[in-house]
Amino acid sequence: MPIKFGTDGWRDIIAEDFTYENVRRVARAHAQALRAAGGNSVVVGFDTRFQGANFARVAAEALAESGLNVLLAREFLPTPALSFAVVHHRAAGGVMITASHNPPLYSGYKIKGAYGGSATPALVAEVERALAQPQAYDGPPGTVQSFDIRGAYYAGLDRQLDLETLRGYRGTVIHDAMGGAAGGWLTGYARHAGLNLDLRELHGQPDPMFYGVNPEPIPQNLAGLMAALSAETGTALGVVTDGDGDRVGAVTAGGHFFNSHQIFAVLLRHLHGRGLRGRVVKTVSGSRVIELLAGRLGLDLLETPVGFKYITDAFLEGQQDEARAVLMGGEESGGLGMGAHIPERDGLLNSLLLLEAVAASGRSLDELFAQIEAEVGFRHHYDRGDLHLSAGFDKNALLKEARGYTEVAGHPVEGIKTTDGVKLLLAGGASAMFRASGTEPVVRVYVEAQSPEAVQAILNEATRRVLALDTVQPA
Repeated sequence: MPIKFGTDGWRDIIAEDFTYENVRRVARAHAQALRAAGGNSVVVGFDTRFQGANFARVAAEALAESGLNVLLAREFLPTPALSFAVVHHRAAGGVMITASHNPPLYSGYKIKGAYGGSATPALVAEVERALAQPQAYDGPPGTVQSFDIRGAYYAGLDRQLDLETLRGYRGTVIHDAMGGAAGGWLTGYARHAGLNLDLRELHGQPDPMFYGVNPEPIPQNLAGLMAALSAETGTALGVVTDGDGDRVGAVTAGGHFFNSHQIFAVLLRHLHGRGLRGRVVKTVSGSRVIELLAGRLGLDLLETPVGFKYITDAFLEGQQDEARAVLMGGEESGGLGMGAHIPERDGLLNSLLLLEAVAASGRSLDELFAQIEAEVGFRHHYDRGDLHLSAGFDKNALLKEARGYTEVAGHPVEGIKTTDGVKLLLAGGASAMFRASGTEPVVRVYVEAQSPEAVQAILNEATRRVLALDTVQPA
């Protein structure tokens, strides 16, 4: 069975292709790559998915049999805490058993670098080569020991936050952990830091089925949180973390969804206001608002393909060259990283920074973003469609055709970006982006415009064009 790595490791369906034996294969290849680079230790963690602890144990055993000393998490933990542990324990790398925001049937093997972030394309390529050309290991085995990183990770968050400002906030915060690995971690931090706020948990208990939704912080999965915020007013907010706690979402008072582009903009403006500087890194699927805001703040902007590993590359460049240091980097999916922290998405840190922005300004997230829209002269509206197509769908044919479009729903095409997929730059600052999944028969369509009506018209037309090309019938 071929094991295919996507933008952030290997993911597959539990018991179908994600099996103990295949986890062993990947772990041995990972060990081979780490040993070749001179590594001798690795940290292993897992989230709340079905069999997570057992898959992590199997990976740890295979890594140890392949000569590495392994630190294995005692219990489930968020991905950013695992990445932090890699740096804290000076390990050569890390493994997180998770499929992040994917449906409950999936699990995965995320690879982390020694720097405490997503594997770079170069590191993934080394593991793939080792999978294709495995070498038997006949040296002494390593050891497996347990670890608990919570205290050290909380101390790391202390260094990134304005605790005095946070301690002054007296409003309501609801954390929806979606049954995932961040459950209990935000309330635990609040106790650690002495925050005197009304912090409530929703879906905080672990649930391998994620309370009946996919653990992704998007509106259709957040009915409970929206209902809980519907009667709140003022600066009350809800924060959401996905299945493994690296992505963030938000809901504002009145039950309004606050999307990832808006979160990026508010945090960028807030960090700049704290006096922090550096490059801004965004994936090509990110909002035009980020580009305009970075320009207004006098910050350099770098645009990358989709996948946090490309943002990680920029973080690592910045660590080597101060002139290229990154202030923050993020992607459309809610994964945001801060240059002063680890080069990793951190849904918990970002949740706390959102709260800090509200506490420091005395304004709601909606008010803070409206101020940004006024500053940059662009009204942001956005939607995304995930189109599930037949297994034989010709994704390359779609992308070729999209490059030839001259208009979409009456909006003329003024430019094209092919950084990842095809992004059409439309009149009036609107855009429509087509991107095919590398692992599933799925095409994602991302649309941004200055009115909800324009977004819907563009998304409907783009969707129709994609579906019209799906002429392959299932067998």
